[in-house]
Amino acid sequence: MKILIEQGRIIDPASGRDETGDIAIAAGRILSIGRAPADFTPARRVNARGCWVLPGLVDLAARLREPGHEHARMLESEMAAAVAGGVTSLVCPPDTDPVLDEPGLVEMLKTRAERLHQARVLPLGALTRGLKGEVLTEMGLLTDAGCVAFGQAEAPIVNTQVLQRALQYASSFGYAIWLRPLDPWLGGGVAASGPLAMRMGLAGVPVAAETVALHTVFELLRAMSGGATAPRVHLCRLSSAAGVALLRAAKAEGLRVTADVSIHSLHLSDEDLGYFDSRARLNPPLRQPRDREALRAALADGTLDALVSDHTPVEADAKQLPFAEAEPGATGLELLLPLALQWGQAPDGPGIVRALACVTQGPARVLGAALGTLQASCGRLVEGGVADVCVFDPEARWAVDAAALRSQGKHTPFGGLQLTGRVRCTLVAGQLAHSA
Repeated sequence: MKILIEQGRIIDPASGRDETGDIAIAAGRILSIGRAPADFTPARRVNARGCWVLPGLVDLAARLREPGHEHARMLESEMAAAVAGGVTSLVCPPDTDPVLDEPGLVEMLKTRAERLHQARVLPLGALTRGLKGEVLTEMGLLTDAGCVAFGQAEAPIVNTQVLQRALQYASSFGYAIWLRPLDPWLGGGVAASGPLAMRMGLAGVPVAAETVALHTVFELLRAMSGGATAPRVHLCRLSSAAGVALLRAAKAEGLRVTADVSIHSLHLSDEDLGYFDSRARLNPPLRQPRDREALRAALADGTLDALVSDHTPVEADAKQLPFAEAEPGATGLELLLPLALQWGQAPDGPGIVRALACVTQGPARVLGAALGTLQASCGRLVEGGVADVCVFDPEARWAVDAAALRSQGKHTPFGGLQLTGRVRCTLVAGQLAHSA
């Protein structure tokens, strides 16, 4: 289908483009940016006056609850939530039920997602069988099935020798390893260690749970020929100022590491736990305000590479429990873009271009060659590239009403928050996937 997006403010952080114009789309690709060819006759026109025309968002952490919740049609609802938030490509962690450790399961997930013609699903394969941290999976077969990298989700590897072997194997074949830095012996609490958790009587997760795990990863990378031939390691959802300092030093040293932060840790702190509000029961736990400020600064200066929704839909029964017993997680796909821009436009923020880069160009760079033919155009607007486009109204004002979210996860610590800006339409590979 030929589509013409007319007279929007075209913003592409990857190229530095910021101009008012048209985008002509044909056969799923961007035909022209700025002015449509004289002989272009669109079958559909999108009036983007007063709106921003952006690259489709790339989210590196969004749980879809499938395989495992087919009976509840979770994939349909979560994919609808993705495109409603302007997300056109998303990485699904491997902690599904069953775990994504078999090629057949990966192929099934990708096939079901493709049939919905909405966001593009990029599965993260399990690093070890059943995420038990004992036996490595068949990474080659999982890559052939469509996995873009390998990780353990929230399940740390207790045996450091297993982690070492995983890094060595990944290095040999060019696979990327994604790890959430969490020491298994220190990370068993439900809130960030500190005065607040102590007063509330909640078991704490110290900053050392993150930094000890980071030291382990970095030492293993250093031992692999000085890190030059080590695999690429992506660190998921850093949460502390101390963790950021270690990451900054590792990058300066030349280690092949990238990292992301969740939208929750970017905006909130342990002070937002309120009176045992289970909506703020998250992994990693919300830390002190000084940690939040360090994370914001690191994302602004590029030490952190990407901002993620950490979308985790949780059923009502699992949230309506005492704080320590509630299942961690919150919905985030539909909130990622306006919350990213709220940070970017704050008095101490880095501006809208850097904020947009953290949800488009940055995550696409983390994925790199794993994107295959999409690498040249994912997270950016480029003539000849795949037409993943988000049309965003920066003036629309709305309050976060959990009940109105498309996701089946109705729990978010941002409930009731007044936001500015909302997605008007989303195109995935030139097909209209969402319109509001």
